[in-house]
Amino acid sequence: MKDLIIQETSEKSYNFISKQIDIESEDTLVVATTTTFNIEKQFQDSFNVIINLKKVNDIRRINKFFEAANSKLDFGGLFIGNVETYWLRKKRILAKYPPVINWAVYTVDFFVKRVSPKVWGLKKVYFFFTRGQNRVLSKAESFGRLYSCGFEIIDEDFFENRLHFVARKVKEPAYDYSPTYGPLIKLKRLGKGGKQIKVYKARTMHAYSEYLQEYIYKHNALQEGGKFKNDFRITTIGKILRKFWLDELPMLINWLKRDLKIVGVRPLSEHYLSLYPEDFRERRKKYRPGLVPPFYYDLPKEFDEIVESERRYLDAYDKHPFLTDWRYFWKAFDNIVFKRARSN
Repeated sequence: MKDLIIQETSEKSYNFISKQIDIESEDTLVVATTTTFNIEKQFQDSFNVIINLKKVNDIRRINKFFEAANSKLDFGGLFIGNVETYWLRKKRILAKYPPVINWAVYTVDFFVKRVSPKVWGLKKVYFFFTRGQNRVLSKAESFGRLYSCGFEIIDEDFFENRLHFVARKVKEPAYDYSPTYGPLIKLKRLGKGGKQIKVYKARTMHAYSEYLQEYIYKHNALQEGGKFKNDFRITTIGKILRKFWLDELPMLINWLKRDLKIVGVRPLSEHYLSLYPEDFRERRKKYRPGLVPPFYYDLPKEFDEIVESERRYLDAYDKHPFLTDWRYFWKAFDNIVFKRARSN
């Protein structure tokens, strides 16, 4: 088995795999495939480990492949694979060709292999000609797909222009039939009464990034303002949209639908809300979230300060709802417009 793996990949790849598991075990499945069929039709019902030596970029229906791997793994079982990420691909192309030509090739590659699969009308054309092979994938999308399919990342390493990963099965797949690919996305958030709502925003992150909050928190923690540090999920264009508040404009749709009010606590995901003290989590659910959170009133820096800022707002709101929102709105307006306050 060792010689076959090295022949298909490299000795370094074999060493990465072998340090994780017993490759020779009967409960370890080693394949080099891009089709779901070769996973689903295995005679053995389940495995402790599934290793795919082919890169994720060449798999036509990635989520179906990950879901099939999930179904064939015991709970806690490992899925080991690799992917050429967007930045590694860019590095490879720029190094392969001479200056000027390399940027021209990269630009064409970016639009054909990265943009067109995500544009309505061009997606079918793209898959017809490429059969889904050699797709451009970011680290965020690759890991986000794994998390959406019931895995968590427990080890990763960059070598030989690939991101190699070890993922552990922790639950059943989410079976997301409407992934957020387009420029307008709908994020699952908790509204009044703990009801799940879909908050509209302009895309600032790579696809499937919403599934990585737990991963980002575990590896990056929080920075000032309650955002995640060094968040690789944010795209270059996304940083510009956030700087000028353009990503927030679609939330007006939620205001018209009465999911949100003008001023109120920020609508949070289940994972982010789980970071709050338990007593405050329950209190928070009693109120309708808002477009303008208390953060912009007193500009707290640390997470604990953000929680206390929201407590003060809700205490004041309970006594004088209209006057509190009026005061918070104009103070936030002053901080945002004239003092350039940002939540990053």
